[in-house]
Amino acid sequence: MSVNIDSRVVAPGSDDYVDEAWQLKEEISRREGVLKQRHDFFTDAYRRSKVHCYVRNDELIGFAAVRRDGYILFLAVAPKCRGEGIGKRLVARVADDHDSITCHARTSNENALQFYEHLGFEIKRRIDDYYEDGGDAYYLKLGSDVGITDKISELMRR
Repeated sequence: MSVNIDSRVVAPGSDDYVDEAWQLKEEISRREGVLKQRHDFFTDAYRRSKVHCYVRNDELIGFAAVRRDGYILFLAVAPKCRGEGIGKRLVARVADDHDSITCHARTSNENALQFYEHLGFEIKRRIDDYYEDGGDAYYLKLGSDVGITDKISELMRR
């Protein structure tokens, strides 16, 4: 059985991998209490985004849905595949297309906050009641102030 990871890009307007992405998001939501978006919101945002996907043995193991301005709407890596550099590679793929990358992360999501901090993202502000369930968020940014391509290249060498 091959353990190669295939990189795929889903163009805006496509449904490719949307069901698999929803299932992965829901698995993470059940385990960790994050990524709590409603199905209609998720699928609409997914379809409007460019989505970078990593697939291993025909299974979606990670994805990043990104708006045209470099805002990451969703970033998810299968729990069983964490620690393999997939999240870092997804962010690097986004960095290939954008001078800066932004996203929101739940203030209570320590895993995500540590991950983004490790990549060099900076917390720009806190937003109370950002999420539909009343959860608070941090707005994070990587790039512009420093060369994002250089920063990601350095990151990938670690």
